[in-house]
Amino acid sequence: MKKILLMTVILTSLYAAQTHAESTLDRIKTSGKITIGYRDAADPISYTVNDKPVGYALDICNQVVSDIKKTLNKPDLQVKYELVHPMTRIPDVITGKIDLECGTTTNTKQRQDVVDFSTSYFVTEVRMAVKSNTNYTKITDLNGKAIVTTKGTTSDKYIRTLKRNDLIDVKNIFGSDNNEAFALLSSGRASALVMDDNTLAGLIAKSGHPQDYKMIGPVLSKEPYGIMIAKNNPQLKSMVDHVIHKMWISGEMAKLYKKWFQSPIPPNNLNLNIAPNSSFKQFEKAPNDEGIDLS
Repeated sequence: MKKILLMTVILTSLYAAQTHAESTLDRIKTSGKITIGYRDAADPISYTVNDKPVGYALDICNQVVSDIKKTLNKPDLQVKYELVHPMTRIPDVITGKIDLECGTTTNTKQRQDVVDFSTSYFVTEVRMAVKSNTNYTKITDLNGKAIVTTKGTTSDKYIRTLKRNDLIDVKNIFGSDNNEAFALLSSGRASALVMDDNTLAGLIAKSGHPQDYKMIGPVLSKEPYGIMIAKNNPQLKSMVDHVIHKMWISGEMAKLYKKWFQSPIPPNNLNLNIAPNSSFKQFEKAPNDEGIDLS
């Protein structure tokens, strides 16, 4: 709890220091460049192939950048990509290190205190992955076992909250990133990995032995992903919202889903072959920028 309070104080201080700074759009226009934050192991939303950022979220952000170029009348705007990590992505946005965070960041009411989110472009369902040869079916079956999460994620907070409220009795261990978290499951150091279902599917598919793993249990949480931007940038937020909302109502988002979740994707032409979850289908009918409460 002390660590959470300390992080809250640090983020609030960073936000306060940036309150009177120039707008993100002004900075982009003056510098002639825009910086996009991405993840390197959140397939197929945001990951790298030959050190190049690709994925569902990157396709969306590239459309946003095209719109910004037109609005600013800067067709030659330089696009820079910056790797972000769960523990540093919010400070990176607040301090202006990145302008658009295009990873797998859940829009929560707590995060909205220090950053803004676009209309959500995806809704994930948090579940558990375990070895196929186990009999686990729900999270309480893991009592007395080790569960791994990626540090700094909403899944991490979810497990800690359940433990704090004495609803589960597990040992919570952490990976510094998604690949390390999955390695703890595959090596047997953890009995389950709690993570967004789309990311779990990507990690399992590229493991080389997908038959060795399965996703189990009820949905633990339904979480919307949004593009994260610095607060007090209404014009930028309006532009990003417009692009994403248009993609939803035009059917372009559904086509993008098929491209990344139901078709062969790089680097090895794997087809995750995942149908849209119920939360995604429901959101498709009424896209919004509402955050969830994880208090």
